[in-house]
Amino acid sequence: MNATSHRYIHALGPAVLTRFYDPVFRLLTREDTFRGRMVEHAQLAPGQRMLDVGCGTGTFALRAQQRQPGVEVHAIDGDDEVLAIARDKAARAGAGVRFERAMAWSLPYPDGTFDRVTSSLMFHHLALDDKRRAAREILRVLRPGGALLLADFVAPGGAPGRAFVWVLRRFEHLADNLADRLPAELTGAGFSGVAEIDRHPTALMPIAFLRGYKPGIS
Repeated sequence: MNATSHRYIHALGPAVLTRFYDPVFRLLTREDTFRGRMVEHAQLAPGQRMLDVGCGTGTFALRAQQRQPGVEVHAIDGDDEVLAIARDKAARAGAGVRFERAMAWSLPYPDGTFDRVTSSLMFHHLALDDKRRAAREILRVLRPGGALLLADFVAPGGAPGRAFVWVLRRFEHLADNLADRLPAELTGAGFSGVAEIDRHPTALMPIAFLRGYKPGIS
């Protein structure tokens, strides 16, 4: 089921701002460095299948395929407008990324389809119960021994950061990130070896890179 009791949150909040997503993201996150780290930490290899969950305008999915042409890249998002932008980018780049409309908690793929699943700056849009559903669904579509790479906002450090966090805790969907609950949620969903492997500073908050594995050997 695609149903959720929570309101859908677009990339920049109001849907009318979606067209500004790419320039805003570039400005606030040092996107080239961030996406490069994502590709590096995904540890892609020719012959693998990768799924990008919450792909937005497709920037990372396209970069992943360009860096590793031998990888079969799929990408999903729940927003038709960002998917139209992503497909246009792919067409102009001559890339074969397969974009589909789907929600993170209801993925249209059989069990064990992917060697890698990635997700960047999407989980903080989800309420806690949807985070849990999405984590279990991602685990389902990973092959045994496959890995999830999740990148999302975490609490900044220092006194100014703590004050900023106090304000942001009022936003329900961000609270889990700011309280550093994502690793425990991934472990609770069934992932093994969950760990923060890197951190990327931005003009807003740092982005943590988390990696976890589906138990077993394919």
